[in-house]
Amino acid sequence: MAQDSTSPVKTTKALDDYVLLGRSGLRVSPLCLGAMTFGESWGLGATKEESKKVFDLYYEKGGNFFDTSCNYNFGDSERFLGDYVSGKRSDVVIATKYTCNNTFMQKERRFNPNFGGNHRKSLVENLDESLKRLNMSYVDILYVHIFEYRTPIEEMMRSLDDVVRSGKVLYVAASDIPSWAFTRGNTIAELRGWSPFIGLQARYNLLDRTSEFDLQPACAELGAGIIPWGIIADGFLTGKYTKESTIDIKSGYRNQAIAGHFKHEQNWKILDEVVAISKEINRSPVQVSLNWIQQKPGVTSPLIGARTVSQLEENLKSLEFKLTPEQMKRLDDVSQPTGREVPFPYSMTDSFDVFIGKNMQVPNKFAPIVNTYNYGRLF
Repeated sequence: MAQDSTSPVKTTKALDDYVLLGRSGLRVSPLCLGAMTFGESWGLGATKEESKKVFDLYYEKGGNFFDTSCNYNFGDSERFLGDYVSGKRSDVVIATKYTCNNTFMQKERRFNPNFGGNHRKSLVENLDESLKRLNMSYVDILYVHIFEYRTPIEEMMRSLDDVVRSGKVLYVAASDIPSWAFTRGNTIAELRGWSPFIGLQARYNLLDRTSEFDLQPACAELGAGIIPWGIIADGFLTGKYTKESTIDIKSGYRNQAIAGHFKHEQNWKILDEVVAISKEINRSPVQVSLNWIQQKPGVTSPLIGARTVSQLEENLKSLEFKLTPEQMKRLDDVSQPTGREVPFPYSMTDSFDVFIGKNMQVPNKFAPIVNTYNYGRLF
């Protein structure tokens, strides 16, 4: 039976207050350090020396959970991380990804249509290259980076199970995948005795709570841990922007995303509430946003990214306190999806009282979806 991933979790106080990842015995830190900023090839990271300082601080504080990918900074992320963990391999949990590399990794070679994707050839070749860059014989977690709608799910799950049986991978997980594909993959794995996904990475923040509709209930049912990314909404929730701020949308994806956030009045109301709470409790908007996500049902270890030591220090301070239920409610209320943002059939949940019976108990793992999105009353 799947564990109830919505059960309350004790308040974490430090990076070495470890938590279990999904239906596994793997112990990870309550904040995962993303290594996408390790390297400067993409124009948004840091030098090897600066990245090493970020790594060292996280590790010295007891952090053990590191996230990278075969394509981050054209492979520099994995190379840097491999150098940093040399001599520390047993002390750390390394997660990398395969799938997304066609655009980024083939600039000076003949285009290879099989170089990326969810299929077996992509998996085998890219995992071997990742292990070389990391200078490791295995990775703890291998993610399917994105579901690309081309490879049969049976092929993907069987191939992932094969690399687990080979010893090159200990656990598998998925990122940026629809709930139906995630659940079908795990159901096939369960029926055939293959390795299931133990975790899911998904975009999740106060501006974008769509993961709560399908993905959170799916993870609750399957006992998979949620590792949210994009928690501060590309930097919008840092509080450093105002409606009068000027954004150069030609300077990169992140600025384009922030400019997109500017267009919605609701986002400014959310930011105002985040800033108000941060002033009340003498914490930064970043820490408030991180603390909110840490308390959401099913969340195991939110992904944090830091180019500098000071940014990492600010993120880690989100573990030092806990927003009150009243503060959580204020943030939930102001960020509540409304109207057409609530897709069918979740827009009908408030009608259950009419058709099924009033005050009927709902399993705890599904309480968030049933109790939250009540916009479809028919009577």
